[in-house]
Amino acid sequence: MIRLKNDDQISKIRKSCHLLADLFNEIIPRVKPGVSTKEIDTWCVDFTRKYGGKPAWYKEDFPGCACISINNQVIHGVPSKKRFVQDGDIVSLDIGIDLNGYISDSCHTVQVGNVKPEHRKLVRVTRESLNAGIAACVKGNRLSDIAKAVTEICEKQNGYGVVYEYCGHGVGLGVHEDPSIPNNYPFTGPNPRIQSGMVLAIEPMINEGTADVITGDDESEWNVLTADGSWSCHEEHTVAVFPDHTEILTDLDYNGCSCLKGTNY
Repeated sequence: MIRLKNDDQISKIRKSCHLLADLFNEIIPRVKPGVSTKEIDTWCVDFTRKYGGKPAWYKEDFPGCACISINNQVIHGVPSKKRFVQDGDIVSLDIGIDLNGYISDSCHTVQVGNVKPEHRKLVRVTRESLNAGIAACVKGNRLSDIAKAVTEICEKQNGYGVVYEYCGHGVGLGVHEDPSIPNNYPFTGPNPRIQSGMVLAIEPMINEGTADVITGDDESEWNVLTADGSWSCHEEHTVAVFPDHTEILTDLDYNGCSCLKGTNY
């Protein structure tokens, strides 16, 4: 069942989303060679608790505050004291905050140091597809319009694999709510119209090679990897749909003074 949010609920979800944007602005510059993924996760936990929030992923028994996925990890990378960020990596940080019962969710992929041009292109195209998906997320459209926008840029124009086993979702009062929002087009399953009051997490997961993924590796059964070992990028925003516009609630520059301006994260 799709839960439409009223203005008061959206206002409280927005506060959670702004806190999450603040967290990203604090954490992204720290993602450098030699840092362990566990250190990154600890920073996220400390920041979240400092400002009265809780890690949203704890609701789903994930062993960390942040899903930290590197290179061929697609999603759900488990923080580890043994996994260190290296020069040339792309590191996806998927984080959610529960602020007084209101949930935010966002992901950004950080380019660390001397990233190869083909991997930089992957990140750029994935961000473009997220923006296109958000542009298609307006009242009266259908979820398939979001998927079509993502697929057009990633698969048709650039030959990338659009992950189909995982997708975006409703968010705000729970971590994962209806509806599911596929990134691949065409798709089977429910395709409701987008309505005012929807709060959605739109999140393209794009692979350089095949769209197929496998689950589990030596670290944890949580980890989702590309089936062919190619690199993957994940970008995500929480948005709220209004009668006349759609607002990116997790915009890193929501207050006009993002500390990431001019940086190539």
